[in-house]
Amino acid sequence: MTAQSEAAPVEPEGPAPARPERERRWSLAAGWRWVRRFVTFRSFSSLTQRIVLLNLAGLCAMVSGILYLSEFRAGLIDARVQSLMVQGEIIAAAIASSAQVETNSITVDPERLLELQAGESYGPGEDSFSPLEFPINPERVAPVLRRLVGPTRTRARIYDREGQLLLDSRSLYSRGEILRFDLPSPNEARPGLVERLWQGIQLWLGRGDLPLYKEYGPQGGKNYPEVAIAALGGKASEVRVDDRGRVVVSVAVPIQRFRAILGELMLSTQGGEIDEAVRAERFVIVRVFLVAAAVMVLLSVLLAGTIADPVRKLADAAERVRRRIKTRVEIPDFTNRSDEIGHLSGALRDMTGALYNRIEAIESFAADVSHELKNPLTSLRSAVETLPLAKTDNSRGRLMEVIQHDVKRLDRLITDISDASRLDAELQRQEAASVDMKQLLEMVVGLAQDVRKDDGVSVVLKFERMAGAPASFKVAGHATRLGQVVDNLVSNARSFSPDGCTVTVTCKRLKDAVEITVDDQGPGIRPDALSRIFERFYTDRPHQGFGQNSGLGLSISRQIVEAHGGRIWAENRIVKDEDGDDEVDGARFIVHLPAE
Repeated sequence: MTAQSEAAPVEPEGPAPARPERERRWSLAAGWRWVRRFVTFRSFSSLTQRIVLLNLAGLCAMVSGILYLSEFRAGLIDARVQSLMVQGEIIAAAIASSAQVETNSITVDPERLLELQAGESYGPGEDSFSPLEFPINPERVAPVLRRLVGPTRTRARIYDREGQLLLDSRSLYSRGEILRFDLPSPNEARPGLVERLWQGIQLWLGRGDLPLYKEYGPQGGKNYPEVAIAALGGKASEVRVDDRGRVVVSVAVPIQRFRAILGELMLSTQGGEIDEAVRAERFVIVRVFLVAAAVMVLLSVLLAGTIADPVRKLADAAERVRRRIKTRVEIPDFTNRSDEIGHLSGALRDMTGALYNRIEAIESFAADVSHELKNPLTSLRSAVETLPLAKTDNSRGRLMEVIQHDVKRLDRLITDISDASRLDAELQRQEAASVDMKQLLEMVVGLAQDVRKDDGVSVVLKFERMAGAPASFKVAGHATRLGQVVDNLVSNARSFSPDGCTVTVTCKRLKDAVEITVDDQGPGIRPDALSRIFERFYTDRPHQGFGQNSGLGLSISRQIVEAHGGRIWAENRIVKDEDGDDEVDGARFIVHLPAE
């Protein structure tokens, strides 16, 4: 049955060379180290590193899922099972046609003859109920098997009906002779610890729920489930993994002649055949990943450059503002960008501008306060120093009047300055509420009418509504401070109005605003004073004595109105005289507030 030749087989089975795999792993590790060195370069900000690493992490997770959970392996296994099944059927039919023994004698089984009933026969050409069974001749089948299996990398084994091995394609010589291989020596060198560890990892990763492939001896053919099924006339396939984690696909088909099962043909793939195809596919994916990673790193750096660089410039500018290296530091302008960086730049520029304006206002306010306080203090000191030198009661009385006037003036200045200094903080702390200007004006004007003065000036309130405007007179703001504005304007108008005249307060509802007008019948405002009338400590009252007014009322009113998002301005009321010429009929103050 077997020849005693010791020639080596055409395709000896053994461990696949691991050097290319190791070199591939080392190249991937070196590439990852280069990416990390590139990403952590000093010129990149922390934000840039995070963007790059997060994008790469997402890409790595996706590629890892593709490499580990890809259905390519399962589809390849299914395709291989189908191809092996078709190939097995073709080979089994060819073997069955050449399986008989060339001999002049016919072998008859006596036991089968004893089992025949009356009228039954036992001879060649009979059907399946009385077949003449021809055993498989290995010498005739071996050349056929070599020609059919040789071009493929498939291993073919033929078992007889009892499950004994008749032929193994690994034991065929190039001309079809049958070879015999001696078992390896028990003292043969085993693989090293590292190699065994790597094989164990491969087996754990590649096995999953697949059974482990075992090589049974020549007498154990039916230990393979698919061979046992083929012995019963069926076709079966099995997918296993060997001890190195490589997939082994095997199919078994019966070898039949005249419906008689002569044996079983088992075809199996070489260990690592499917894994090499999967590995090649994965290597393609890895190469695509490297290209995609390079593109993603480049795009991430460009994206981070559009984010990190402007943010760094804005942070540097904010640091310079804190240190006040220059008198006025300019925040970089990125408002032409329609994204969050542009919004941030605009917000920082507005905030810095408001901060500088506030600082300048405080500095100017401090200078004005110092100047305004210096005058009464100088006058007071002079009066106090002169008082001991006064020799008459009349002189001492005049000096005492000056001292009392200066003290009252200082008290008024300090009160107004204190009110003006805490105004901004108070407006920032308080939440804006809905204010009904109709009720507020009725209350303020009512109090002004109730406070009777010797001048006999009356205050009149009117309400008007523009065509198509809402009926509501509500604005968002602080009722106390808005009432202070109206009270200041009414008091200012009464102080300039002649005795017995009328101050008219008109509240008009526009489409999107509420406009308050305060008219007096006084001499009006000099043209050169129209632009200065709202300045701090400015006063132009020729009819009153010096120091009777602090000059902060209108300035505080403008500050309150602007804090509510409105505007305030002054103008003269012009009327025609008898000759048709323009004549000033008093001053007019207009407050424009956005409505709710």
